[in-house]
Amino acid sequence: MSLACGIDVGGTKISGGVVDETGSVLEELRVVSPAADVEAIEDAITSLVTQLRSRHDIAAVGVGAAGYVDKARAVVMFAPNIAWRDVDLKAELEERIHLPVVVENDANAAAWGEFTYGAGHDIDDLLMVAVGTGVGGGVVLDGELYRGAFGVGAEIGHMRVVPDGILCGCGNRGCLEQYASGSALVREVRAAARGGSLLAADLLERAGGDPDRITGPLVTEAARAGDPFAVEQLEVLGRWLGEGIASLTAVLDPAVVVIGGGVSEADELLLRPVRAAFASQLTGRGHRPVLDIRRARLGNRAGLIGAADLARR
Repeated sequence: MSLACGIDVGGTKISGGVVDETGSVLEELRVVSPAADVEAIEDAITSLVTQLRSRHDIAAVGVGAAGYVDKARAVVMFAPNIAWRDVDLKAELEERIHLPVVVENDANAAAWGEFTYGAGHDIDDLLMVAVGTGVGGGVVLDGELYRGAFGVGAEIGHMRVVPDGILCGCGNRGCLEQYASGSALVREVRAAARGGSLLAADLLERAGGDPDRITGPLVTEAARAGDPFAVEQLEVLGRWLGEGIASLTAVLDPAVVVIGGGVSEADELLLRPVRAAFASQLTGRGHRPVLDIRRARLGNRAGLIGAADLARR
């Protein structure tokens, strides 16, 4: 059975895993991401591959990179949270590890993982929405991963939804991820806590009285416990997502939208308001088929699994 190594490089961690042809992860390792040091990132990837290769017969390596990857799936042109700027990551890694390497945008890799082995395995057209620190996107059309003319398609988090809105890390204002991401959720809840809002009192207590210790998982935990303010904040985020997906559906017309990323751990607390907002804003509603909005099945491994499968193919 052919084995491939998938590497998922993010701003906080790097995961590496050995993936077989059924999408099963045979072994996985993780290290802290040295996001500000390009050479240290390559050292970390090399170390992960070397360790995994010592125990498995790996034929190729797929790297899911949180940035803009060119059409040749080789050069990381830009990454907002990692120090990559026009880095030929494919060439540099192949020189180090002496295996074929494919570099893919991390959200594209996650979309392919869910399409091939996860929540979209039964359809041909899929939109992946990864809700974490930012909002990532991946599109599969007619069974093929869509990358765009220059390789940087499906950057849905940077669709502008509020003219002159909140400043985004990409340099523009009003991008979707400034309103529909885990970072946006935490920003709003911390602001309420710092402002002394009684609505945020339970969350502040859970954080030990320190607003800076309020995290996305903490908000989800409070919402599951019935905290009305936490539930409301997830509903606000869900409305932004649902309306954004409705606009994207007018362009892409996917059969399924898969919601992944860390914030998707909130499950129906997030998906219910997403579906409601989507249904209320869909163009031609009542006169067209309604797509299915599903939670991702592969969890945090989607990008790793997808990158490995793309490298094997």
